[in-house]
Amino acid sequence: MASAELSVIYSDDDQGRFRGTVQPGQPLHRIQEVRRLQGMSLRTAARQLGTDIRSIRAQEQATTDLRLTDIYRWQRALDVPIAELLVDEDESLSRPVRERGAMLKIMKTARSIVDSACDGPTKRMAENLVEQLLDLMPELKEVSPWHSVGQRRSLDEMGRIAEQPLGDPSYYYRDACE
Repeated sequence: MASAELSVIYSDDDQGRFRGTVQPGQPLHRIQEVRRLQGMSLRTAARQLGTDIRSIRAQEQATTDLRLTDIYRWQRALDVPIAELLVDEDESLSRPVRERGAMLKIMKTARSIVDSACDGPTKRMAENLVEQLLDLMPELKEVSPWHSVGQRRSLDEMGRIAEQPLGDPSYYYRDACE
């Protein structure tokens, strides 16, 4: 039985790049940068990924070594090419990803203006802006407005507070003490 020996000679500047080792503190991905660029909150990311905010914070740290399945989950949640999430030392985020992030923020602002506008002309201008943005990027159709205070929750997410309306006397200190 024959055997062969393979030896590879590396130059000093190739040592960390080709041996499969990652230098401590070396950025591995840009998940947090892309999430922030798109204006996605930690809570929204956690909901889309089906995990808690603490896990999201840990995963989006650039030096966190994520499993490939986690990176694919992030890719679906952020709706960007997977190559944009991975760090390449020589390149920043591509122009289409930066522009998409800006368009998402503009659409959220336009939808917020439509929701909060009281007078006709302002509301019509905001509605026209929404239509124009949809002409440019039809995938923005499902983008919701910015949350005005906290996050709006569905009845399924309400929990125990939905079981006891605020009119319940036990919520009032004076009534509870009498």
